[in-house]
Amino acid sequence: MSTSTLPIDSIAGAPLTPDQASYLTGFFAGAAARGLRFSDVEATPLPKKTVNLDDLIFEERVKHELHPLDTYQDLLDNAVHNKAPDKEEIFRFKWNGLFFLTPNKEAFMARLRIPGGIVKTYQLRELAHIAKEITTGYVQITTRANFQIRLIEPKDAPEFLRRVQSVGLHTRGAGADNIRNLTGNPTAGVDPQELIDVRPFVDELAHIIINDRSFYDLPRKFNIAYDGGGLIGSVEDTNDIGVKAVKGGDDVFFRIAVGGATGHKAFARDLGVLVKPAEINKVVVALVRVFIANGNRTDRKKARLKHLLEKWTLDQYLAETEKLLGSELQRAAFDPAQMIYPSQELPHSHVGVYAQKQKGLNFVGVAVPVGQITAKQMIRIAEIADLYGSGEVRLTVWQNFIIPNVPDAYVATVKKAVCKLGFDTEQSNLRSGIIACTGNSYCKFAQADTKGHALALSAYLDKRVKLDAPVNIHLTGCPNSCAQHYMGDIGLLGKKVKRAGETLDGYHVFVGGGFGKNQAVGRQVFASIPHDELAPLMEKMLRGYLRHRAEGEGFQAFTARHDVNTLQGIFSNEE
Repeated sequence: MSTSTLPIDSIAGAPLTPDQASYLTGFFAGAAARGLRFSDVEATPLPKKTVNLDDLIFEERVKHELHPLDTYQDLLDNAVHNKAPDKEEIFRFKWNGLFFLTPNKEAFMARLRIPGGIVKTYQLRELAHIAKEITTGYVQITTRANFQIRLIEPKDAPEFLRRVQSVGLHTRGAGADNIRNLTGNPTAGVDPQELIDVRPFVDELAHIIINDRSFYDLPRKFNIAYDGGGLIGSVEDTNDIGVKAVKGGDDVFFRIAVGGATGHKAFARDLGVLVKPAEINKVVVALVRVFIANGNRTDRKKARLKHLLEKWTLDQYLAETEKLLGSELQRAAFDPAQMIYPSQELPHSHVGVYAQKQKGLNFVGVAVPVGQITAKQMIRIAEIADLYGSGEVRLTVWQNFIIPNVPDAYVATVKKAVCKLGFDTEQSNLRSGIIACTGNSYCKFAQADTKGHALALSAYLDKRVKLDAPVNIHLTGCPNSCAQHYMGDIGLLGKKVKRAGETLDGYHVFVGGGFGKNQAVGRQVFASIPHDELAPLMEKMLRGYLRHRAEGEGFQAFTARHDVNTLQGIFSNEE
């Protein structure tokens, strides 16, 4: 067999030497004598994957044509002419955390990635300067312990991203089909009641995500939260994956719940396993990869993990996860007694002063009305945290913040300084439980001015109703439910209302929602209430509750024991 008849004529790009040709001639002659051909030992070439773009829905087509992380040059090109993004760019730029606000505004809103909501004071200062210098200065604390900054013109978008990244923060993957900001207990590491400090797990997973491109093409948005126990929960049961610490003998384990999406009336369901802390992020990563491979990419309204779990059993999802892990997880039936939730004796524990597990130190929870904060306030907060704390601020899912590590001697000083800024450190059974989404001032989906109405509602009710137990009121502008109206004691869902030929902001009214130990989905009791009739109705609702409740009965428990018709009568003072 000459070299011209050998199946190969080179090795590593170099022609065969005479010795190599002689060896291979003998090798293939021997193989042929045994009935083998060279093709029998060749790897079968994989068929080329072809995708008909016409078969894809818009979002999947846009991602397939150009990965959104590869659009930075487009962002630069648009900046040169201060050009608004086209339809495809509006979707792709969300991978850089930029949300174009048309038709409300011709500018971007930016959402950040702040793992666990923990911000260093130097980062807080730079964010304040960015907001003041290249935006309107309008900043919000979100219900994912995060910041949103508005309004950023296209010409300033690259500079905005550069300055955010210069202080070690990111916007990458903060929107669209990505894993959103990771949340955890805002008092992690300082909480006297926690089972385990979840900060290392949140930080590790954040770095895994930011360094792995495969996590930037999910079928839909994805939320993950870690809860290590303690005074302030992370509301982990409202997430696609909720990780919660439990006690197992003398050791701490994590339980995992999956499929939470409270905008879709779904709480996460327990997966039936116990996971050692050292292994938890490997398991979480595998759970996400199963969703990436099997989530619905043909219908955006059916693309969340919740929807996959309507077709699959939990056992099926667990089995697919274990295939990726290459091992079985420890099974453990769900035991409600094993679960630890924030103490009911401390209403709204995200506001107020509490002793840390470190002797002589305290964390100070500061109420921020509907999460709105100015650049000037941010700079002053950074100064306070530097002077009297440890140079750190923690954001919470309740749209407020915490200053940790304040020595006993400085607590009064911190409280006075914070109050001078217009914030509060005293818990209110009403004001401390009001949260609101962005609203229609800046969000094209919102049907009502949720933040404006929330502030007006708070002022109105605070003067007229005195509560001796906390009531949570959640205002959200659309069914996306960024403020999770289904899990509030009272949930308000924005809705346009017709009255005398005029279109007004209005709300559907829900009651009885809860989370954690009091997990429940709210029920609708009133529909299409114009915003100017909302406050008087809410006053009647709270007065009806106070008048008819059992001794010591909370609002959620009160609503749970009445049907909707009875509640409507009580809340309308028509019983």
